[in-house]
Amino acid sequence: MASRPPRVSCDGVEKTFWLGGDAIAAVGPLDVVFEPGKTTALVGPSGCGKSTLLRLIAGIETPSEGAITIGGATPAEVTKAAGLAFAFQDAALLPWLTVRQNVALAFKLARRAPDARRVSDLIDLVGLKQFADARPAELSGGMRQRAAIARCLVTEPGLLLLDEPFGAVDELTRTRLNAELPALWQERGTTTLLVTHSIAEAAALSDRILVFSPRPARIVGDFAGARHDPRARAGLIEAVAKALASEAELVS
Repeated sequence: MASRPPRVSCDGVEKTFWLGGDAIAAVGPLDVVFEPGKTTALVGPSGCGKSTLLRLIAGIETPSEGAITIGGATPAEVTKAAGLAFAFQDAALLPWLTVRQNVALAFKLARRAPDARRVSDLIDLVGLKQFADARPAELSGGMRQRAAIARCLVTEPGLLLLDEPFGAVDELTRTRLNAELPALWQERGTTTLLVTHSIAEAAALSDRILVFSPRPARIVGDFAGARHDPRARAGLIEAVAKALASEAELVS
């Protein structure tokens, strides 16, 4: 059974890393709510803390200050219940398993009976039908990332965390995946957080765009997305670009 799309709340969240005795502030303080069933794009300078925020929400990292709740539960509780899926920049496939087996593994991790038809359908949709029985070493980097995306989507999680999911694929494939894959989570109202460096991608795929400052990540722009209004995208892209440029000027 698919997970119910949750509301995600970050209350006073901060993350500090220590390097050689020096404190490096990576995130926050940050107060933000991601509404259930909405797709939010996170954009900002490279290294600003966007990916760290996703890792905090996934429970991979622990906040130095503040709290994160997902549908009223902690990230650890949601992860244990298989209520979220995370597509990393690195595909992170198990090298000894085939594409089909890697995608099907998501059902085992979620303690659910495998759905062979859905596994095949997802593999077909991401363009890997002919490589379903190939192992990761036999695939290009972009193909491995497509397999990882299929693995994330196959169990229909309530919360989907995507860290530059299309960054490793060629432009033609990226355009096709942008057109076809989002429907898999948007039609069922999955709460989705998408880190991307493409403002055009953010405008086309999201209900909301958050612009982050250079590290430590703070929200400096909050825009309504334009996935339902193609005519508004040009103006939105320009506004987001200006917000990013303004932040770049402040640190230059």
